[in-house]
Amino acid sequence: MNLRSDALQIFGKALAAADAAQAVKRHLIRAGTALHFRGGESDLTSYQHVYLLAAGKAAAGMAAAIESLLGDVLTEALVVTKHGHAGGELARATILETGHPIPDEAGRRAAERVRDFVARCGERDLLLVAISGGASALLPAPASPITLADKQETTALLLRAGANIQQLNAVRKHISFLKGGRLAALAHPAATVALLLSDVIGDPLDVIGSGPTTPDDSTFADALRALDEFGLRERVPQSVRKYIESGVAGLIAETPKAGDPIFSRVHNVVIGSNRLALKAGAEEARRLGYRVEILSAPIEGEARNAAVQCVDRLRAMARPACLLAGGETTVTVRGPGKGGRNQEFALAAAIAMDGLKDVALLSAGTDGTDGPTDAAGAIATGGTVLRARLAGMLAQQYLDANDSYTFFDKLGDLVRTGPTGTNVMDVCVLLAGNQAADS
Repeated sequence: MNLRSDALQIFGKALAAADAAQAVKRHLIRAGTALHFRGGESDLTSYQHVYLLAAGKAAAGMAAAIESLLGDVLTEALVVTKHGHAGGELARATILETGHPIPDEAGRRAAERVRDFVARCGERDLLLVAISGGASALLPAPASPITLADKQETTALLLRAGANIQQLNAVRKHISFLKGGRLAALAHPAATVALLLSDVIGDPLDVIGSGPTTPDDSTFADALRALDEFGLRERVPQSVRKYIESGVAGLIAETPKAGDPIFSRVHNVVIGSNRLALKAGAEEARRLGYRVEILSAPIEGEARNAAVQCVDRLRAMARPACLLAGGETTVTVRGPGKGGRNQEFALAAAIAMDGLKDVALLSAGTDGTDGPTDAAGAIATGGTVLRARLAGMLAQQYLDANDSYTFFDKLGDLVRTGPTGTNVMDVCVLLAGNQAADS
């Protein structure tokens, strides 16, 4: 067994199973003028216009799949994705690239275009919405008087504090004019079918992309609690604090909730998730000869803590073993270094595996990006710490500095996939061979 190549092969199979375009084709089926989707169907001849809005890191691939299916009836399409993720041109779509994870001015302008695009929908129109991970940051739509700079600062503070996606989105939804069901409100009374590629643990509809087409379970009070948990109430811009506090006081209308009539013609369909990716990875690992376990609980919380827990579980498994885990961890940034949650996970795992024979780990983001870096993640083995020491690097020092990117870059152990066209959170592959030698 070559653990490095096996880990890459298993990850590749997981990635292929999460392909956004294929997910669309599995869940949106056309038979003549009938359009079928889970939970309903539509007669395309009954609509005056058919519009498509796609937003997220996988937006281009999802839009291409829909265009190939409905290109002859599409009136207009608008695609918003991350810088560098547009891929090829689409025949009927305008493609806008914006900033992620920190919103930028291009994103603010895109959000305004989306608002105008969706608001034109009428009762005899069909709006198809394709949402994938990253949509929330890619479409910053600050509610007045909050500015883009205010929202950027708030997002950055929450990310650096280690806020999870639920906490981050509770805040973002309540300072936005698109998120938390407000896009559905703009589209009403049009018929809306939203295809959701989940990048969130448990696939909660209201959290994927900040839930633009779904009832919002979070409240202004939740947003304020998220700020308070990290001591940020007095650190976020005054406009954000006052807006959220005014919402808690009932002076600003809440986001639309379940039972609101604006959702009467909205169908939300989850078409892909981390679980499907892990299942495909498990099948490949078994084919390669490993005993496989998929962690029943998703990995979350501090990356370095989750890494140690996964290594401990691998130690207890009968070899040859493959432990698969999915989810999305967080990193509390205390040092001046560069990295992402997957790279930090791999570095902490390398320290935990130090000296173990015939073990390897790969942790990577399915979207091809990990934090503000050009890598999707990294690979570590039981010999990584020793290799680093021989190269004059102390692994713990790099972990303390949150400098996992530099560490793995110097060792040549970064995983670089480029934009993948999908986004279903992270996949972690831990392998233990026959304990013959260091891998």
